[in-house]
Formats: sequence, structure tokens, C-alpha cells
Amino acid sequence: MQEQLEKEFLTRIQQGFPVSRRPFADLADELGSDEESLLNLYRDLKERKIIRQTSAIFDTKSLGYKSSLVAFKTDDIDKAAEVVNAHPGVSHNYERDHDYNLWFTLAVAPDSKLGLQKTVEKLAEMAGVEDFVILPTKKMFKISVQLDVKGDRAKKQKVARAKREPMEMEPIHYRIVEGLQRDIEPVAEPFTPLAKSLGMSVEALAAEAERMKRAGIMRRFAAILYHRKAGFKANAMVVWKVPEERAEKIGETVAAYSAVSHCYLRPVYPQWPYPLFSMVHGKSKEEVESVVEEMAREIGVEEYRYLYSTREFKKVRIRYFSPEFADWEARYAS
Repeated sequence: MQEQLEKEFLTRIQQGFPVSRRPFADLADELGSDEESLLNLYRDLKERKIIRQTSAIFDTKSLGYKSSLVAFKTDDIDKAAEVVNAHPGVSHNYERDHDYNLWFTLAVAPDSKLGLQKTVEKLAEMAGVEDFVILPTKKMFKISVQLDVKGDRAKKQKVARAKREPMEMEPIHYRIVEGLQRDIEPVAEPFTPLAKSLGMSVEALAAEAERMKRAGIMRRFAAILYHRKAGFKANAMVVWKVPEERAEKIGETVAAYSAVSHCYLRPVYPQWPYPLFSMVHGKSKEEVESVVEEMAREIGVEEYRYLYSTREFKKVRIRYFSPEFADWEARYAS
């Protein structure tokens, strides 16, 4: 009974955690439990390092940031990782089994004096890397990290395309963005302190959060899990060499697989001929590769590579509009 509740709870809060006055009570009503039991369960899952963080997931581009996936080729990966990790716009940084062995996502602020290209060049210079490629998103087919902890999800699902409603960001929204980025506390009313600091009710905060969601500024307010502790011990960034004229159709097909959390079209270079990127998760390496082989047969693509992560150097959510961005540029960009 408890194990089933845990799976139901983890599934639900990955899809979305309610921004409301008493969210654990709301979830308890939905899941047939009670508020105290879910609060205790949440604390336990945090202590066991199954839940990593529960906070807002914002759309980087909608907030005016420029971002890209970047790959470094380096002989001193520990030094390079230390340099890269120090940038506040780096959210993910991994060692992967390839000549390009350090892979990270980088975002630069709207008012960056350096911009994305020069920031990467500066990081490469500081890290002393041999070569690098900058791989911005040309087209996004899917971004949705929701692990199938219940094991009952269909193998393929249609990727929803929500229509965005126009919204003008006002000063209060930047303060809401800053506040909703914080990991929630395991208390009955986790949003009350933030609402009070903003001079509004929790209901008004929830309404503005919903507006930002409809506008595409906030993707969702949800939990992310520690993959391995949640039973998903393997993941691979699978890159595909696909013909340009079929790239979009193939991307849509790959994105439909439930095991795929991210799917993007990116640029190619003479030294990097793979435009389609997909992140595939599974409970074992064999499960990941079985799904990938099935995809390859369906899309008719023979040239692809597995890039398994061998070390995680950094995985955090970016603190948007933090003074750390300007501080980093003032320190390193002169």
C-alpha cells in the first residue's frame, strides 16, 4: 500500500506540483491519502535522495536568456569541469564517453556583455581545451523529464503542443520567478512566506504562476528526481546522423517514445555530423539500447552513437536574474 502511494505520489509531482495554500492536502485529496502522511512521505523521499528538487521550471529563451549545449575536448577534464562549473549559467555538466568528453548546458543573461559565443570561448581559454563545438537548439521536439516510476506508461505517447498566450512581464513577475526557483520546504504551507514577501495572497501568486505557464514562460512547477535512486540506472544521450530533408519528421517520431525525455535538432559541423539529439532513460543499459534499436528500425537510421555519462559534475536549476551572472563577467571577462 505504502509502495503504491509512493509511486503515485512521485508520478504526480513530476507532472506538476500544485501552487496552492496547502498543496500537500490538495494532493492527499487527489491520491486518497492525508496531508500529514504526504508531508512525511515527501520528507522521507528527500532524505533518501529520491526527490532532488521541487520548484519552477522556466523556459530560458522566454526569459531573454541565450543558451546552448556545448561540448569540450580536453585532456584535463577535472580542471575543465571546475572552470565550467563556476559559471552560474551552467545547469548540467557531464563527462561522456567520447573524444568530446565534457558536455554542459550554458545560459547567458539578457544583459550579458560577452554573449554566448564569447562566453564559451572564454571558458575554453580558461580551461585550456583542445577544441569545442557549440550546439544551440534549432528545433525542440520534446523536453519533459518525467520518469515512469509506476511502469505503466505506454511505450509511445503523443507530444502535446500547447498554444501560448501572450504575456508582458512586469517587475512583480521577475520577483515571482526568483521566488519560485527555490526548492520548497516540506511544510503544510510552503508558498505562504513567498506570497507574504511579495505582498500578495497565495491565491494571487498561484494565478500569476498559471499565467506564466500559459504564456510558456514557466513550463511547470514540479519535482525532479535523482534518476539512479528512482531506479533509472542508465541514460544515454543518443545522437543521430539523419538526412536534413527528413530530420523534422524523424525528430517527431523519436520524441514520441516515453523513454525519451529530451529531443532536439542542433547544428552540424565537419567534426560533428549528428544533428538529432535524444536523451533516453532506462532501468538498465540493456533497456536503453533495446529502445534505441527499436527507434533506429522505425526511423530507418543506421548511423547513431551512444554517449553515456560517466561522471556528473553539476546538475542544478539556474538562478535566473541572479547577480552571480554579472559578478562572473566582472571577474573573468575583462
